[in-house]
Amino acid sequence: MHSTLTEHARCLYGDEYRPTPPCDRAHDEASFIEELTFADAEAILTMLREHCPHLVDGYLPVRIRNLAYRLLLLQRSDEPALMREAADSLRLHGPDWDEIAAELIERAEALEAG
Repeated sequence: MHSTLTEHARCLYGDEYRPTPPCDRAHDEASFIEELTFADAEAILTMLREHCPHLVDGYLPVRIRNLAYRLLLLQRSDEPALMREAADSLRLHGPDWDEIAAELIERAEALEAG
């Protein structure tokens, strides 16, 4: 049984930095997405930091990273550093999200300007 979102992600997707723990539980992405959807900001941030410490690495699928950052920013909408990190992640994973990344940077700058 998984006690954290990070452990659930590690079991489902693997981990570039740690071995996947033995687990007798059946895994499906739908249950992970449900857990991610209702996770608090700290759990989401911990998962991102452990699975993608250098932003360009890790085995989390891009769709899961994008969803994680989206949910994180909904909970912490006033943190420019997180907005920039989410924008960097979007830019690294394809031009489809460049406009959204630019909007996040603009929001971060506006928050910092006061």
